[in-house]
Formats: sequence, C-alpha cells, structure tokens
Amino acid sequence: MNIEIIKNRKGAQKAVDIPSEVLSLLNAGRIETVNLTEWLAVDHSQLVASVFPALGIDKNIIEELVCQINQQKKPSTMNTIKLIGALLYEKYVHTDLYEPLFKQISTHLSDSVRCYACYLVALHTEIPLEDKLHKLKPLVADSHFGVREIIWMALRPEMSEHLDFSIAFLSHWAESEDENIRRFSTEALRPRGVWCAHIEALKEKPEVYLPILDKLKSDKAKYVQDSVGNWLNDASKTRPDFVTALCERWERESPTKETKYIVKKALRTIASK
Repeated sequence: MNIEIIKNRKGAQKAVDIPSEVLSLLNAGRIETVNLTEWLAVDHSQLVASVFPALGIDKNIIEELVCQINQQKKPSTMNTIKLIGALLYEKYVHTDLYEPLFKQISTHLSDSVRCYACYLVALHTEIPLEDKLHKLKPLVADSHFGVREIIWMALRPEMSEHLDFSIAFLSHWAESEDENIRRFSTEALRPRGVWCAHIEALKEKPEVYLPILDKLKSDKAKYVQDSVGNWLNDASKTRPDFVTALCERWERESPTKETKYIVKKALRTIASK
C-alpha cells in the first residue's frame, strides 16, 4: 500500500479490518491514527519499544514500561497512556532530561506518543496549575482528537480542586480564536463528564460557570456547541431549573441557529421526561 494512500485513508470501522501494514506503522509511531477504532487498536507495548530508544530513554526503563503495560489487570487505552506518562514522570522529573524529553514527546509524529506528554506535566507536583495550562496549551490545541481528550482528563483532577482559579482562567480561553481551546474551556470541567469523576460543586451550583458558558452560547464551531450543550445537559440532571432558565434567556438574547442547536442539546434530558 502506498504511503500517501495510507496517510489519506478514512480508517476501518472495526479493529479486525485495519490493514496489517497500517497497524504496523501505527505501532512503530510512523503515522497518526485517523479514527477511534485505530486509536484503541494501537499496541502501546510495541509503540514504546519502537519509539523510545530513539528518544534516548534508558533501555531498563523501556523494559519496565513494557512489563507494566502487559501486566495490567484491566488494560485500556486510557489507563495505559496514563501508566506510561506516570512512569516517565517518575523516572525523569528530577533529571536534566525531563524538559528535552517532554519536548520530544509532545511534538512527536505519533498522536499516541503525544498523549503521554499530557501526564508528564499534569502529574508534576512542583509546577503551579497555571504554568501547567500554559505549558500544555499546544496539546490542548492539538490537531488530533485523541490528544485533546487525554489532555482534559489529565488536568481535570487538579482543575476541579481549584475551581475558582480554573473558571477565571478558562473564561479567557473561552475567547480564543482556536475552537479546540474554546472547547477545552467547557469540556475539561463538565459537571459529570465522561470516563471521569463528577464535580459535585458544579452539579450543585452550575451558575458559577456562567462566565464561560455565556461567552459560548452562539459559538460558530459545532465542536464547541456540542461541548456546551453536553455541559448543560450534565447540569440539567441535578439543576433543571438553572438549565431551563438559562436556555430561555439565551433564546431571547441570541436568536441564532447556533444557540438553538445548543439549547436543544442542553434540554434533551429534561425533554425526555
């Protein structure tokens, strides 16, 4: 298969249908995944063994990583990515190789490798949250969906512990020209979220998030609209009064097709009752 054809592929819908050549290139870190099926099919033990020697990572650390990956009791792509990022952090955080390693991993051709970089910084106990957000901003804006999902999952625990700061910070990102950054401003701190712990404070008092929500009520990007609608749908399960009133206000203040779409998505749980 021609490499240009491979790069321009649509991607298989089932893992068993991924061409062996494509899977080999993915596991060698030579191409990016193009859909969720491929992203979940990557063999991270092969990827680590293929990519990490060229990055100067110690052979013993690579062997330890592969061993831990293969010994997981409940393996999943997200758990494996966190495991790798956490072990790299543990081994290199107090060495001169930490910054060069982060730079290499965070800019690697493979989206799966870039995912590791999220935890290399998010888990750092000596870097203030604000500095972490600035340092990881390029990954927040990454062109690949997998990296964008991992980055909010990596930062969410600390951000949820510092809600006041996070809301104030993200209110500026909600005005970004980059739709990926705007989307992060809502997706990272959804009250319920997906594959993550709920944020009780936002389930009880979602109104504190208005500095961000109001800025995105008529966003032009569907990617952002979906996130805002999902944020409000989360909130509607504990505070239907807030979501209903907000949607009514938005419909009065912003009679656009974008706002109409967000409102419909926000009210879907309420409407189903």
